[in-house]
Amino acid sequence: MKKTIIFFALSFSLSAFAQNDSIPEIVTEWDGYQKFRIGSYGEMLFQQMNYGANRYKATDGAPRENRAYLSIPRTVFAGDYKFRDDIIFSTEIEFEYGGTGAAMEYEYTEAGEYEGFEVEKAGEVALEQFHITKRFFPGLNLRVGHFIVPVGITNAHHEPIFFFGTSRPEGERALLPSTWHETGVSVIGYLPKLKYEVMLVTGLSPNGFSTENWVGSGKQGVLENIVATDPAVAARVEYSGVTSLRLGVSGYYGNTTRNTTKPAYADLKGTVSIVSADAQYLSENVTARANFIYGDLSDSKAISDENRKLFRSSFGGTPVAKNAMTYAVEAGYNISSFFDLDTKLYPLFRYEYYNTAQKVEEGEKNFPRYKRDLTTFGLNYYILPNLVAKADYSIRRIDNGNYNSENTFSMGVAYTAWFFSK
Repeated sequence: MKKTIIFFALSFSLSAFAQNDSIPEIVTEWDGYQKFRIGSYGEMLFQQMNYGANRYKATDGAPRENRAYLSIPRTVFAGDYKFRDDIIFSTEIEFEYGGTGAAMEYEYTEAGEYEGFEVEKAGEVALEQFHITKRFFPGLNLRVGHFIVPVGITNAHHEPIFFFGTSRPEGERALLPSTWHETGVSVIGYLPKLKYEVMLVTGLSPNGFSTENWVGSGKQGVLENIVATDPAVAARVEYSGVTSLRLGVSGYYGNTTRNTTKPAYADLKGTVSIVSADAQYLSENVTARANFIYGDLSDSKAISDENRKLFRSSFGGTPVAKNAMTYAVEAGYNISSFFDLDTKLYPLFRYEYYNTAQKVEEGEKNFPRYKRDLTTFGLNYYILPNLVAKADYSIRRIDNGNYNSENTFSMGVAYTAWFFSK
């Protein structure tokens, strides 16, 4: 019986890799325990901003305002159980911002066209994963249930010790659901130096598409039942055949308009197409990552027009762009290696560009305030291999500096662990 597995990849990960070490041979997610295991990951966050919450009302962007927040963005509890060696049940429950409750929240949209109060949950409790996997052989495994959609590097590897900085990369969070999980069926395979996953899942709903988050808020969940009339396909392939290097490509494709209860979209498809590529270099002391995502939405103007008509409903109301894009790079070096210390200290740098309105259809106005780039400097201190303290300072520019910049100082603590296994 093992009490604690200090470092792990949660059950949804396609393979386990040692943080900041050379990437080993691929191992499956079912290795490391015999019958069951129970684990968790989570993070705590403090942020001090120098800007106001509404960048859209004033002509020069967000007003100067000092404000601070202390939160628990997420705590996840996970468990795996082997009915047999070839049949595995896995589940995860996520608590965001302390769970559920009631709160009054401001909602802002482009150029201050609408500003008001909205009553919504202060936090969220979500069933992030609930699935059964049938193992045939390493190259072919079948999964049915609710699981992660591994599009983009952050959805595929989103545990808080797998990225630098106190928060997940902004660009991916702005464009895509994060963490993205859907219900469906998936085929997973492990080959020498290669792993893949191909899935058919419930699709997005155009009701939630918006200027600020593109399709990121289109994940269904406003209603009790998930509409599956327009399913989607998604896939990810990772290659680790070069020492210390891991390369990934992923994609998503699916119509959306029949996933709404509103008949107004009947003559539209609203096809979402997403392509993504990423790379990670993980050596003993150097960690570097890069990613790129580009998305396309057909019928974006027609969807925007219909969403405006639903303005007073529980859905959104802002227009959505045809194309969205993000790319990012981050790197850090373990300076503890100069002093022969057991702990690791990484000064880090991250640069992100993201635009949720990269291109709009003819007849729709441009939205320059959604063109953003973010530069972050900070430190990651690994108290233990699975426990990290973080601090960083980020500078967000809006439309190449044509609007007020938005600066944030952040501190956080994050962990991952299997508490018990047998």
